[in-house]
Amino acid sequence: MNTASRPLLRERALDYARSVDWSRRPEISTEWLILAVSLFFALACNGSFWRSAADWSGGGLGLMLSLLGVLVAVHALVLGLLAWRWNAKWLLGVLLVSTALAVHYMGRYNVYIDADMLRNVINTDRKESRELITFALLWPLLGYAVLPIVVLWRLRLRRRSVGRTLLVRAGFLIIVGLGGAAAALLSFQDLSALMRNHHELRYLATPINTLAALRANLKSATPVHQHPKQPIEHDAAATPRAAQSRPRLLLIVLGETARAQNFGLNGYARQTTPELAQTEGVINFPDVHSCGTSTEVSVPCMFSPFGRHDYDEDKIRGSQSLLHVLDHAGIGTLWRDNQGGCKGVCEGLPIQRLDDAKIAGLCQDGRCMDEVLLDDLAAQVRARPGDRVVVLHQLGNHGPSYFERYPAQYRRFTPACGNADLGQCSRKEIVNAYDNALLYTDHFLNRAIGSLRSMPDYDTAMIYVSDHGESLGEKGLYLHGVPYAIAPQEQTHVPMLMWFSPEFAHDRGLDLRCVRARVAERADHDNLFPSVLGLMQVRSSVYDRSRDLFAGCEQAA
Repeated sequence: MNTASRPLLRERALDYARSVDWSRRPEISTEWLILAVSLFFALACNGSFWRSAADWSGGGLGLMLSLLGVLVAVHALVLGLLAWRWNAKWLLGVLLVSTALAVHYMGRYNVYIDADMLRNVINTDRKESRELITFALLWPLLGYAVLPIVVLWRLRLRRRSVGRTLLVRAGFLIIVGLGGAAAALLSFQDLSALMRNHHELRYLATPINTLAALRANLKSATPVHQHPKQPIEHDAAATPRAAQSRPRLLLIVLGETARAQNFGLNGYARQTTPELAQTEGVINFPDVHSCGTSTEVSVPCMFSPFGRHDYDEDKIRGSQSLLHVLDHAGIGTLWRDNQGGCKGVCEGLPIQRLDDAKIAGLCQDGRCMDEVLLDDLAAQVRARPGDRVVVLHQLGNHGPSYFERYPAQYRRFTPACGNADLGQCSRKEIVNAYDNALLYTDHFLNRAIGSLRSMPDYDTAMIYVSDHGESLGEKGLYLHGVPYAIAPQEQTHVPMLMWFSPEFAHDRGLDLRCVRARVAERADHDNLFPSVLGLMQVRSSVYDRSRDLFAGCEQAA
């Protein structure tokens, strides 16, 4: 190109740019925007929903069209009530970002979005969040959020008077409602059968699942956070003991994301519990089931007298726990945490957060191995005289970074997944990393028993139980948090074991042969509350003898 012509071309380009009215942008009514976004959600952001619907129904064209019409109508009706000219862009922008995140994690791990799952997300700490944010998240955010938001903010929303706005919106809602009803009638029999037999499909419809979960959390959070927890320990009292008796120490080890199917003591093909298998006095319960599929649900539930058998979320979260009953009876409690806190269970009671400890050999890069929970344990117990109940909350097998849950010497099953993005690993590699983490839990529990044995000034005992299990690729599912009603056994079948020093069993009058005879019976988290009260001989009206695993196994001391 002739260099003399370049200034001329530049000048013409500038003239063109000055002549364009950049303030002129496409104009659209808020109702058409809502309809367009609803269609985008239904067609572009619901891969998990459409795959599941097709698998469960056979994928008939009529049914798929009917589902499409209903899905668009539902989103349009909800957005028609929430989105107005003054807030539409901000509201839809936030919804696009949250939808992009949901699309990624639902597609990556086959998770379902319900109230419990959203609560898990809300209460996820920065360490867990960091593990879940991987490079694979970039493309969903770009395609499902960034680009649509750019288009959204280029639009101008049509102005109307208040009266006309309300009139048009009412007509829009009526037309959308009628259209949704017509779509449902198109294949009503097949649609009703699908929803009746697979009601979990509603947890896959994005983003209405997120909005419904948010509404449920906002509704249930009100009584819990605005009022003090209701006491349940009014009449709790410890049974008097002989003056010369040694104090009792019960260690409750709260496991994290350990599933019974991979526990060596339960007959798993791999020996993932070699140290416990050689430890004298371990009593293993192979048929134990959790109260929930997430820490946020299981921990408050298992320390509550209401439990899964009388499940009432507001009542459980709004009431005091087993630890408060023990404290009222004069038994000192202590919660030592290497995970995400006590979820309200120890509110107002002593807690030690050790996940940020700085102990060489155990802690690095803001994470600590579970053995940090045993550091200085004896001194912490002896700091208060009398009977004690200490809870050790493990990091355990918390995913997806299983490879970060154990020291290098426990990397025995190889090749092991070394990536927080499980999509980059084969299922075999994921299972290997998970099993390595169980090997370390085995070592940790054996060390805990050793610590109890080294405290001759106490009668000691330990109960270990995991809060929930984990999916490792079965039926395409990974991690945990599937709604309890449809949760696979991998997420609800958990390991539990106990150990009692001879002195504890003798002083308590506990017939361990009787306890061992019960290990084949089904047990669940609901047994923990009454069993601990019974074991520590606490009298209370909230004690349920029928659920006490040790009831009837007493003998003369």
